[in-house]
Amino acid sequence: MSHTDAFFTSRDGLKISYRDYAPAGGETGLPVLCLHGLTRNLKDFDDFAPRVAATGRRVIAASQRGRGDSQWDSQTERYHPGVYAQDMLDLLDHLSLPRAVFAGTSMGGLMTMVSAMMAPQRIAAAIINDVGPELAPEGIERIRSYVGKSGDHDDWTSAAERAREVNGHAFPKETGEAFWLTFAKRTHRVLDTGKIRSDYDPAIASAVSKGGQAAADLWPVWAAMVPIPTLLVRGGISDLLSRETTAKMQAVKPDLEIVEVPDVGHAPFMTEPAAWAAIEIFLQKVD
Repeated sequence: MSHTDAFFTSRDGLKISYRDYAPAGGETGLPVLCLHGLTRNLKDFDDFAPRVAATGRRVIAASQRGRGDSQWDSQTERYHPGVYAQDMLDLLDHLSLPRAVFAGTSMGGLMTMVSAMMAPQRIAAAIINDVGPELAPEGIERIRSYVGKSGDHDDWTSAAERAREVNGHAFPKETGEAFWLTFAKRTHRVLDTGKIRSDYDPAIASAVSKGGQAAADLWPVWAAMVPIPTLLVRGGISDLLSRETTAKMQAVKPDLEIVEVPDVGHAPFMTEPAAWAAIEIFLQKVD
């Protein structure tokens, strides 16, 4: 699927990287804005974005500040979902897109909720991937155990082994080397020294520090999603989004659509058969 890579400048002067996928066969629906998780970047959607574009929708995937090819922020307190959300609304303005379907994984889902508070008219519909207004303590502790602590690797085999060590719990059926090598290449970069390192600013770890953003009460943020058509994707063995929280989310928003991806933890790639089938049907209902 054809795409172009570009940058735009945030309102505070940072270069933000994004990828723009053209819709296949002409545009048939609103564009989709893909928002990644805490330690990921736009390559997290290398499979998902072309699949959506093949349905006739333009797809935009961005690397948030401090990730991928986007500039690191010297003021680390700005590594915050509210700032990221404003960046993405500004990206839509830069592209002259008044409305989009937001598809957010983990932190990207929180960004979607924040965007709903800031500018609900910009979100035509939302796909929230494995996150909610309550984050399970075991998931937060697991993330704290690795974020910002990656060492350098001498080769891609070592980087793939590290990717499996950190994320293997979420994909217990993925035992092949190819899956983890691809995972590593999407989440790491080669330094000028030839070493391989995680592709993000270690300072982003402040978002999950004890007493930090992860401890915030997010239920008022979820309430902003009530009028917005929303599909919630949950990993069947997720350690971050519990079934109890999912039920509470639906109690607040009774029309919430939910799909559970079996044998996958935090977070699905949204291309798994169960997830994609639900997403395809959901998108067909969005003009």
